[in-house]
Amino acid sequence: MIVKADLHIHSVLSPCADLEMSPVNIVTRAAQMGLALIAVTDHNCTLHGPLTRSLAARQGIYCLFGAEVNTREEIHCLCLVDTEEQRLALQDYIEQNITRIPNKPEVFGYQVQVNEQEEIVQEIDYLLHAALKRSIDEVAGFVHGIGGVFIPAHVDRPKYSVTSQLGFVPPSLQYDALEISKNSLVEQFRKSNPIKPNTQFIRNSDSHFIHQVGSTYTEYDLENLSFKCFKEALLGQGHSSVLPVV
Repeated sequence: MIVKADLHIHSVLSPCADLEMSPVNIVTRAAQMGLALIAVTDHNCTLHGPLTRSLAARQGIYCLFGAEVNTREEIHCLCLVDTEEQRLALQDYIEQNITRIPNKPEVFGYQVQVNEQEEIVQEIDYLLHAALKRSIDEVAGFVHGIGGVFIPAHVDRPKYSVTSQLGFVPPSLQYDALEISKNSLVEQFRKSNPIKPNTQFIRNSDSHFIHQVGSTYTEYDLENLSFKCFKEALLGQGHSSVLPVV
């Protein structure tokens, strides 16, 4: 089955996201855009995962749990998992390692968790955009250790990417794919950045506003709509695959 996936979406928990980015609105927009696989990946936070998954299931959409983790080097990385146990482990890892900087909503933006009725149930008082005290290799190792997927985000961008912070993609880095923005071509990136020949590229919207959800996506040919088949597609295993991203 061919599915459209957008796996980099920010909700109102991210200080940089618009206040319209509630789980309800995200799922509604995802359904309108024909997405079958999504992930809410707030900065260093997974708390909107369970509600979004519940809402998405009603629309026939599969929602992965995840976060856009900011490593010690200030590199943004998508960390995706599937079970509630994995999500809790990732959330705990983030909370144990994030640099605690008080959030200033008037400067950085609000960081609120909401329920299905879009009522605020809690506000995070430390800045979620801050870096963890763990390196990119340590974060990758942890995510793989709990059975998750690790994808350096927007690798072609001049800020908060592996290339902007390190100058290159380390050949020793254990990633499952690289996310490239809509503004770059994979072939050009490969020419400028020596990387593993079998590297899989994907694209997502990195949505901060509701109209952006599903505006950029990747298509997957999955044996069935599951995290297992998604992971196999990235790794070139089984009967699932990622449709070419150019």
